[in-house]
Amino acid sequence: MENANKLPALQQQTLALAGVAQAARLVDQVSKTGSYPLEFLGPSISSLFQFDADSVEEIYGGIAGLKLGLNNLSSLLASRQADENRDLARYVFAILYLERQFAADQAMMSVVHSRLQHASFRAEHFSNNLPDLCHSISGIYQDTLSKLKFRIKVSGSSQHLQNPKNADIIRALLLAGIRSAFLWRQLGGRRWRLLLQRKQLLHTSQQLSRGLGVV
Repeated sequence: MENANKLPALQQQTLALAGVAQAARLVDQVSKTGSYPLEFLGPSISSLFQFDADSVEEIYGGIAGLKLGLNNLSSLLASRQADENRDLARYVFAILYLERQFAADQAMMSVVHSRLQHASFRAEHFSNNLPDLCHSISGIYQDTLSKLKFRIKVSGSSQHLQNPKNADIIRALLLAGIRSAFLWRQLGGRRWRLLLQRKQLLHTSQQLSRGLGVV
């Protein structure tokens, strides 16, 4: 992404962080219920194939594609300790931590980028078959990030976690979350700023979500 100056810096960072929150919430939902909203799974998965986007919002097909992430980011920033946010918070911070390990391994980053480029043809021509696309992305995750020392532990219903299609979707979403976390850091996001800028981030995420109306 060469030009991300269409929105103020804090809004750009908030959207990228909402991408992390959206992936995290979808992982939580799939692992516990086996279901997912296509209108948000699609933008999260397709963000992996946006190699030359001109803006943050373009990566997710528009800000509306992050509505779920913005709502959950707002909820998390408002009350991290709330029962409904505990797993969400765990996944978000685990993704941010794993991204740091991933970014430190240039060889692995190169492999992931190359394999995503190869998979982009499938993404373009089989966009209506998300489970099939997630299977391809899942293989990339298993061959790369799953071999790092730190692994994200996904909790939920064994019935749903043992379903191969759900497992593929979860791994694909974790990679999408890593992509958003990497973007967040590219845009100047840092973990220590989550505490210092919590109120500003909360206000910005609420403002961006309200601007979308009811979706």
